[in-house]
Amino acid sequence: MGTTKTIPEKIISDMVLLITRSFDAPRDIVYKAWTEPEHVMKWWGPKDFTCPFCKIDLHPGGTCFSCMHSPEGKNYWSTGTYIEIIEQERIVMTDSFADEYGNKVSPQSYGMSADWPSEALITIDFIENLGKTNLILKHSPIRPGRERDMCRHGWNESLDKLAEHLNSTRKQK
Repeated sequence: MGTTKTIPEKIISDMVLLITRSFDAPRDIVYKAWTEPEHVMKWWGPKDFTCPFCKIDLHPGGTCFSCMHSPEGKNYWSTGTYIEIIEQERIVMTDSFADEYGNKVSPQSYGMSADWPSEALITIDFIENLGKTNLILKHSPIRPGRERDMCRHGWNESLDKLAEHLNSTRKQK
């Protein structure tokens, strides 16, 4: 009979990249910015990256497929499957590197180490707070180190762009 090994809680929490942000926009607007391709394409990717392609099929079992285009001209494709959708409250999805056809590829094909997971789990919670939105993002499993620091940096730059997009969208109305 096999044995079950319990992973200590500290190690589990060390494998989660946690980012929290507050946006000066109502929850429904922030949620739309995450779930409608025309919005995602305006903010997805670190500073100076663009998002020339995004396709979203928003329901459990549906997929998200997108491309980040670097300033150096390299495309970084990703795909994921939605696991849980609670409208305006929570999105849980997988995330993997992909080729331009949406097929999963090894993270090493994009220069990541063998420690980078072939599939990650991303959870985004949207919390209404007096007309603003608190966002809690969890990305796991990611080992502490240089690549996680790079991932945190990329997420934060993307979320900075999201804040700018939300601000410009509000000014247009």
